[in-house]
Amino acid sequence: MPQRVLVTGERARGVALVVAGVITAQFGAGYAVTLFDELGPGGAAFLRLFFAALVLVVAWRPRLRGHTLAELRLAVTFGVVLGVMNLSIYSAMDRIPLGVAVTTEFAGPMAVAVIGSLRRLDLLWVALAATGIVLLTDPGGGGSLDSAGVMFALLAATMWAFYILLAERTGRVFPGGSGLAVAMVAGAVVVAPFGIGHAGSELLKPELLAAGLAVALASSVIPYSLDLEALRRLPASLFGVLMSLEPAVAALAGLIVLGQHLGAREWGAIALVVIASAGATAAPARAEATASS
Repeated sequence: MPQRVLVTGERARGVALVVAGVITAQFGAGYAVTLFDELGPGGAAFLRLFFAALVLVVAWRPRLRGHTLAELRLAVTFGVVLGVMNLSIYSAMDRIPLGVAVTTEFAGPMAVAVIGSLRRLDLLWVALAATGIVLLTDPGGGGSLDSAGVMFALLAATMWAFYILLAERTGRVFPGGSGLAVAMVAGAVVVAPFGIGHAGSELLKPELLAAGLAVALASSVIPYSLDLEALRRLPASLFGVLMSLEPAVAALAGLIVLGQHLGAREWGAIALVVIASAGATAAPARAEATASS
């Protein structure tokens, strides 16, 4: 009985960590969009990664000694994925509403859940998610949604799928947040040319540096650290169920922070993606819970 209580408590803490990370990340993303006029998406992404890397390196002081070349390569690969994911989703948010961008991006974690399950019922969830994304893009509605923005969101979706897989592996081989610190440095290096090219001397303004630090804490340091801790307590499938909150929270952040009002069609489409994502991962999560009890 004490062992079971311990497991339940660990899962409860993992759930709380994921929910907190989702809220922090999406409202941080909404604030980041307000910086695009001065910095562009590339400049905002670079400041986010740069300050996140700085904070994490100071906090965790990662040591490279004692790790194999394969482990270091894993952390760097994780960083490249983080960099491309951040740059692409910011490029999408610059062109399409925040809720639409994140909902489209969410095809990535859903793909991880479906591929890891391969059940017949998953075809239903894929169909629901595809319907939701098509409704969001509204191909027959006069082309009101920027196609480049949609493509950037789909690229971010691909990177998010790799992020889930690499975050879990990195958390296993690096203690604490040291692996994330190494990855964030690599991500900042990858995005630096785009950030400097987009923002130039604007990157040196004190008020924008302070804003970039706030975005880094809200959108990267806090949620990514919470994700790594949550993945130590939760199976990846259950993690995916909880992450299905992302599209709805992003839409709310877009409304509250940016004043981006979505119509009934957009909210219905977001609901379809949330339901599909939760459904695609719920059964594997229950199966793992039963197996571990």
